[in-house]
Amino acid sequence: MSQVRDAVEINEVVLRDGFQNEPGFVTTAEKIRLANRIAKTGVRRIEVSAFVSPKAIPNLRDAEEVFAGLVREPGVIYTALVPNERGVQRAIECRVDEVNLVMSIGEKHNLRNLRMTCAQSLEQFKGIMSALAGTGIAVNGTIATTFGCPFEGPQPVERILWCIDTYRALGINAITIADTIGVANPRQVSRMTSLIRKHHEDLPLTLHLHNTRDMALANALAAIDEGVRSFDASIGGIGGCPYAPGATGNICTEDLVHMLHQCGISTGVDLDAVLDLSAELPDLLGHELPGYVVKAGTSERLYA
Repeated sequence: MSQVRDAVEINEVVLRDGFQNEPGFVTTAEKIRLANRIAKTGVRRIEVSAFVSPKAIPNLRDAEEVFAGLVREPGVIYTALVPNERGVQRAIECRVDEVNLVMSIGEKHNLRNLRMTCAQSLEQFKGIMSALAGTGIAVNGTIATTFGCPFEGPQPVERILWCIDTYRALGINAITIADTIGVANPRQVSRMTSLIRKHHEDLPLTLHLHNTRDMALANALAAIDEGVRSFDASIGGIGGCPYAPGATGNICTEDLVHMLHQCGISTGVDLDAVLDLSAELPDLLGHELPGYVVKAGTSERLYA
Protein backbone atom coordinates (compact mmCIF):
# COMPACT_ATOMS: atom_id res chain seq x y z
CA MET A 1 0.00 0.00 0.00
CA SER A 2 1.15 3.52 -0.73
CA GLN A 3 1.75 5.93 2.12
CA VAL A 4 -1.34 7.81 3.34
CA ARG A 5 -0.98 11.56 3.18
CA ASP A 6 -2.97 13.72 5.58
CA ALA A 7 -5.51 15.56 3.44
CA VAL A 8 -8.68 14.40 1.71
CA GLU A 9 -11.23 16.54 -0.15
CA ILE A 10 -14.95 16.05 0.44
CA ASN A 11 -17.47 16.92 -2.28
CA GLU A 12 -21.03 17.27 -0.99
CA VAL A 13 -23.75 15.77 -3.22
CA VAL A 14 -26.83 15.75 -0.95
CA LEU A 15 -28.60 18.49 -2.90
CA ARG A 16 -28.41 16.57 -6.18
CA ASP A 17 -27.74 12.87 -5.70
CA GLY A 18 -29.41 12.92 -2.30
CA PHE A 19 -32.63 14.79 -3.02
CA GLN A 20 -33.20 13.38 -6.51
CA ASN A 21 -34.24 10.04 -5.04
CA GLU A 22 -36.49 11.34 -2.26
CA PRO A 23 -40.22 10.54 -2.48
CA GLY A 24 -41.12 14.18 -1.81
CA PHE A 25 -39.97 17.49 -3.27
CA VAL A 26 -37.65 19.57 -1.10
CA THR A 27 -38.62 23.21 -1.60
CA THR A 28 -36.35 25.58 -3.47
CA ALA A 29 -36.01 27.80 -0.40
CA GLU A 30 -34.84 24.85 1.71
CA LYS A 31 -32.32 23.80 -0.93
CA ILE A 32 -30.87 27.30 -1.07
CA ARG A 33 -30.72 27.53 2.73
CA LEU A 34 -28.94 24.19 2.95
CA ALA A 35 -26.54 25.01 0.10
CA ASN A 36 -25.47 28.23 1.77
CA ARG A 37 -24.90 26.48 5.10
CA ILE A 38 -23.06 23.56 3.50
CA ALA A 39 -20.71 26.03 1.83
CA LYS A 40 -19.48 27.09 5.28
CA THR A 41 -18.64 23.58 6.49
CA GLY A 42 -15.33 23.29 4.65
CA VAL A 43 -16.33 20.94 1.83
CA ARG A 44 -14.42 21.34 -1.42
CA ARG A 45 -17.35 21.13 -3.85
CA ILE A 46 -21.12 21.29 -3.70
CA GLU A 47 -23.09 19.53 -6.42
CA VAL A 48 -26.02 21.93 -6.41
CA SER A 49 -28.38 20.29 -8.91
CA ALA A 50 -28.69 18.72 -12.35
CA PHE A 51 -29.84 20.26 -15.61
CA VAL A 52 -32.03 17.35 -16.60
CA SER A 53 -35.58 17.01 -17.84
CA PRO A 54 -38.10 17.76 -15.07
CA LYS A 55 -40.10 14.79 -16.33
CA ALA A 56 -37.15 12.48 -15.77
CA ILE A 57 -36.20 13.81 -12.30
CA PRO A 58 -38.94 16.14 -11.03
CA ASN A 59 -37.18 16.71 -7.69
CA LEU A 60 -34.52 18.76 -9.52
CA ARG A 61 -36.85 20.86 -11.63
CA ASP A 62 -35.77 24.05 -9.84
CA ALA A 63 -32.06 23.97 -10.75
CA GLU A 64 -31.98 27.52 -12.12
CA GLU A 65 -33.77 28.95 -9.08
CA VAL A 66 -31.42 27.21 -6.66
CA PHE A 67 -28.32 28.51 -8.44
CA ALA A 68 -29.81 32.01 -8.50
CA GLY A 69 -30.26 31.93 -4.71
CA LEU A 70 -26.71 30.88 -3.82
CA VAL A 71 -24.48 33.07 -1.69
CA ARG A 72 -21.23 31.82 -3.18
CA GLU A 73 -18.54 31.07 -0.65
CA PRO A 74 -14.98 31.86 -1.81
CA GLY A 75 -12.98 28.70 -2.41
CA VAL A 76 -16.04 26.47 -2.87
CA ILE A 77 -16.66 24.97 -6.32
CA TYR A 78 -20.33 24.88 -7.31
CA THR A 79 -21.07 22.07 -9.74
CA ALA A 80 -24.01 20.64 -11.65
CA LEU A 81 -24.65 17.40 -13.48
CA VAL A 82 -25.16 17.86 -17.23
CA PRO A 83 -26.21 14.69 -19.09
CA ASN A 84 -26.62 16.12 -22.60
CA GLU A 85 -26.31 19.15 -24.88
CA ARG A 86 -29.71 20.50 -23.83
CA GLY A 87 -28.48 20.95 -20.30
CA VAL A 88 -25.17 22.66 -21.02
CA GLN A 89 -26.66 26.00 -22.06
CA ARG A 90 -28.67 26.09 -18.83
CA ALA A 91 -25.48 25.43 -16.90
CA ILE A 92 -23.62 28.23 -18.68
CA GLU A 93 -26.43 30.69 -17.96
CA CYS A 94 -26.35 29.73 -14.27
CA ARG A 95 -22.59 30.41 -14.07
CA VAL A 96 -21.66 27.02 -12.70
CA ASP A 97 -18.01 26.58 -11.78
CA GLU A 98 -17.86 23.01 -13.05
CA VAL A 99 -20.09 20.65 -14.99
CA ASN A 100 -20.17 16.94 -14.29
CA LEU A 101 -20.72 14.74 -17.35
CA VAL A 102 -21.98 11.23 -16.64
CA MET A 103 -22.02 8.06 -18.67
CA SER A 104 -22.67 4.54 -17.39
CA ILE A 105 -20.00 2.16 -18.61
CA GLY A 106 -22.67 -0.56 -18.58
CA GLU A 107 -24.55 -0.14 -21.88
CA LYS A 108 -27.88 -1.36 -20.52
CA HIS A 109 -27.75 1.00 -17.52
CA ASN A 110 -26.79 3.92 -19.77
CA LEU A 111 -29.81 3.19 -21.95
CA ARG A 112 -32.12 3.09 -18.95
CA ASN A 113 -30.54 6.04 -17.12
CA LEU A 114 -29.82 8.39 -20.05
CA ARG A 115 -31.76 6.77 -22.91
CA MET A 116 -28.59 6.67 -24.99
CA THR A 117 -25.94 4.16 -25.94
CA CYS A 118 -22.42 4.88 -24.72
CA ALA A 119 -21.48 5.94 -28.25
CA GLN A 120 -24.38 8.41 -28.27
CA SER A 121 -23.36 9.78 -24.86
CA LEU A 122 -19.80 10.34 -26.05
CA GLU A 123 -21.12 12.13 -29.12
CA GLN A 124 -23.15 14.40 -26.81
CA PHE A 125 -20.01 15.07 -24.79
CA LYS A 126 -18.25 16.34 -27.92
CA GLY A 127 -21.00 18.92 -28.38
CA ILE A 128 -20.90 19.87 -24.70
CA MET A 129 -17.12 20.38 -24.76
CA SER A 130 -17.50 22.55 -27.85
CA ALA A 131 -20.19 24.64 -26.16
CA LEU A 132 -18.02 25.09 -23.06
CA ALA A 133 -14.94 26.21 -24.98
CA GLY A 134 -13.85 29.64 -23.79
CA THR A 135 -16.32 29.79 -20.88
CA GLY A 136 -13.79 28.97 -18.16
CA ILE A 137 -16.11 26.28 -16.79
CA ALA A 138 -14.25 23.18 -15.62
CA VAL A 139 -15.38 19.71 -16.66
CA ASN A 140 -15.41 16.48 -14.65
CA GLY A 141 -16.33 13.19 -16.26
CA THR A 142 -18.06 10.51 -14.21
CA ILE A 143 -17.99 6.84 -15.14
CA ALA A 144 -21.09 5.31 -13.56
CA THR A 145 -21.42 1.59 -12.74
CA THR A 146 -17.61 1.32 -12.74
CA PHE A 147 -17.64 -1.54 -10.25
CA GLY A 148 -20.72 -3.31 -11.57
CA CYS A 149 -23.84 -2.78 -13.67
CA PRO A 150 -27.23 -3.93 -12.30
CA PHE A 151 -28.11 -5.45 -15.68
CA GLU A 152 -24.73 -6.69 -16.96
CA GLY A 153 -22.67 -7.36 -13.84
CA PRO A 154 -18.94 -6.58 -13.49
CA GLN A 155 -17.33 -4.48 -16.19
CA PRO A 156 -13.93 -5.33 -17.71
CA VAL A 157 -11.10 -3.18 -16.37
CA GLU A 158 -10.00 -2.59 -19.96
CA ARG A 159 -13.35 -0.93 -20.66
CA ILE A 160 -12.89 1.46 -17.72
CA LEU A 161 -9.41 2.42 -18.95
CA TRP A 162 -10.77 2.87 -22.47
CA CYS A 163 -13.44 5.21 -21.12
CA ILE A 164 -10.88 7.31 -19.23
CA ASP A 165 -8.70 7.53 -22.36
CA THR A 166 -11.75 8.60 -24.38
CA TYR A 167 -12.78 11.22 -21.81
CA ARG A 168 -9.29 12.68 -21.75
CA ALA A 169 -9.13 12.78 -25.55
CA LEU A 170 -12.28 14.92 -25.43
CA GLY A 171 -10.55 17.36 -23.06
CA ILE A 172 -12.02 16.06 -19.80
CA ASN A 173 -9.15 16.09 -17.33
CA ALA A 174 -10.81 15.19 -14.02
CA ILE A 175 -12.53 11.84 -13.54
CA THR A 176 -14.96 10.34 -11.03
CA ILE A 177 -15.43 6.59 -10.85
CA ALA A 178 -18.77 5.66 -9.33
CA ASP A 179 -19.97 2.58 -7.49
CA THR A 180 -23.49 3.44 -8.58
CA ILE A 181 -25.18 0.35 -7.16
CA GLY A 182 -22.93 -0.25 -4.17
CA VAL A 183 -21.38 -3.57 -5.18
CA ALA A 184 -17.69 -2.68 -4.79
CA ASN A 185 -15.51 -4.32 -2.16
CA PRO A 186 -12.24 -2.99 -0.72
CA ARG A 187 -9.94 -5.30 -2.67
CA GLN A 188 -11.73 -4.48 -5.92
CA VAL A 189 -11.49 -0.76 -5.16
CA SER A 190 -7.80 -1.12 -4.36
CA ARG A 191 -7.09 -2.95 -7.61
CA MET A 192 -9.14 -0.56 -9.74
CA THR A 193 -7.78 2.68 -8.29
CA SER A 194 -4.21 1.37 -8.32
CA LEU A 195 -4.50 0.45 -11.99
CA ILE A 196 -6.05 3.77 -12.95
CA ARG A 197 -3.38 5.72 -11.12
CA LYS A 198 -0.68 3.58 -12.74
CA HIS A 199 -2.00 4.43 -16.22
CA HIS A 200 -2.93 8.05 -15.40
CA GLU A 201 -0.59 9.21 -12.67
CA ASP A 202 -1.45 12.90 -13.13
CA LEU A 203 -5.22 12.37 -13.21
CA PRO A 204 -7.38 14.10 -10.56
CA LEU A 205 -9.48 11.12 -9.46
CA THR A 206 -12.62 11.19 -7.32
CA LEU A 207 -14.46 8.19 -5.90
CA HIS A 208 -18.26 8.19 -5.68
CA LEU A 209 -19.41 5.44 -3.32
CA HIS A 210 -22.81 4.08 -2.40
CA ASN A 211 -23.34 2.22 0.86
CA THR A 212 -25.88 -0.26 -0.46
CA ARG A 213 -24.12 -3.22 1.14
CA ASP A 214 -22.44 -1.40 4.04
CA MET A 215 -18.94 -1.41 2.54
CA ALA A 216 -18.52 2.24 1.57
CA LEU A 217 -16.29 3.31 4.47
CA ALA A 218 -14.00 0.31 3.99
CA ASN A 219 -13.90 1.06 0.26
CA ALA A 220 -12.95 4.67 0.98
CA LEU A 221 -9.99 3.59 3.12
CA ALA A 222 -8.86 1.15 0.43
CA ALA A 223 -8.90 3.97 -2.12
CA ILE A 224 -7.01 6.32 0.20
CA ASP A 225 -4.30 3.69 0.63
CA GLU A 226 -3.90 3.78 -3.17
CA GLY A 227 -3.60 7.57 -3.28
CA VAL A 228 -7.18 8.75 -3.94
CA ARG A 229 -7.73 12.11 -2.25
CA SER A 230 -11.22 13.19 -3.34
CA PHE A 231 -14.60 11.68 -2.40
CA ASP A 232 -18.24 12.47 -3.07
CA ALA A 233 -20.49 12.09 -0.03
CA SER A 234 -24.03 12.92 1.04
CA ILE A 235 -25.09 14.34 4.40
CA GLY A 236 -27.19 11.77 6.23
CA GLY A 237 -26.21 9.08 3.73
CA ILE A 238 -29.25 9.68 1.54
CA GLY A 239 -29.48 9.28 -2.21
CA GLY A 240 -29.35 6.65 -4.88
CA CYS A 241 -29.88 6.16 -8.57
CA PRO A 242 -33.56 6.12 -9.65
CA TYR A 243 -32.62 3.78 -12.52
CA ALA A 244 -30.65 1.19 -10.54
CA PRO A 245 -32.87 -1.34 -8.72
CA GLY A 246 -31.97 -1.67 -5.05
CA ALA A 247 -29.33 1.06 -5.06
CA THR A 248 -29.63 2.89 -1.76
CA GLY A 249 -27.83 5.89 -0.34
CA ASN A 250 -24.44 7.47 -0.83
CA ILE A 251 -21.57 7.20 1.60
CA CYS A 252 -22.57 9.38 4.55
CA THR A 253 -20.62 12.64 4.80
CA GLU A 254 -20.47 12.85 8.58
CA ASP A 255 -19.59 9.15 8.95
CA LEU A 256 -16.81 9.47 6.36
CA VAL A 257 -15.40 12.66 7.89
CA HIS A 258 -15.56 11.18 11.39
CA MET A 259 -13.72 8.04 10.30
CA LEU A 260 -11.03 10.02 8.49
CA HIS A 261 -10.48 12.35 11.43
CA GLN A 262 -10.23 9.36 13.77
CA CYS A 263 -7.57 7.93 11.45
CA GLY A 264 -5.61 11.18 11.56
CA ILE A 265 -6.56 12.20 8.01
CA SER A 266 -7.62 15.81 7.71
CA THR A 267 -10.51 16.97 5.54
CA GLY A 268 -10.90 20.64 6.40
CA VAL A 269 -14.54 19.87 7.18
CA ASP A 270 -16.23 21.09 10.37
CA LEU A 271 -17.78 17.82 11.56
CA ASP A 272 -20.00 19.50 14.17
CA ALA A 273 -21.50 21.77 11.49
CA VAL A 274 -22.24 18.79 9.26
CA LEU A 275 -23.80 16.90 12.16
CA ASP A 276 -26.06 19.88 12.88
CA LEU A 277 -27.27 19.79 9.28
CA SER A 278 -27.76 16.02 9.36
CA ALA A 279 -29.82 16.26 12.55
CA GLU A 280 -32.28 18.56 10.77
CA LEU A 281 -32.83 16.40 7.70
CA PRO A 282 -35.21 13.79 9.18
CA ASP A 283 -37.80 16.47 9.94
CA LEU A 284 -37.31 18.01 6.50
CA LEU A 285 -37.59 14.70 4.64
CA GLY A 286 -40.09 12.96 6.90
CA HIS A 287 -38.03 9.84 7.61
CA GLU A 288 -34.97 8.61 9.47
CA LEU A 289 -31.58 8.69 7.77
CA PRO A 290 -29.03 5.85 7.56
CA GLY A 291 -26.07 7.80 9.01
CA TYR A 292 -24.57 6.50 12.26
CA VAL A 293 -22.52 9.25 13.89
CA VAL A 294 -25.44 11.68 14.11
CA LYS A 295 -27.26 9.07 16.23
CA ALA A 296 -24.41 7.67 18.32
CA GLY A 297 -22.21 10.76 18.60
CA THR A 298 -18.50 10.94 17.86
CA SER A 299 -16.01 8.53 19.35
CA GLU A 300 -15.03 11.18 21.88
CA ARG A 301 -18.51 11.29 23.35
CA LEU A 302 -18.52 10.60 27.11
CA TYR A 303 -21.42 9.78 29.40
CA ALA A 304 -22.06 10.60 33.05
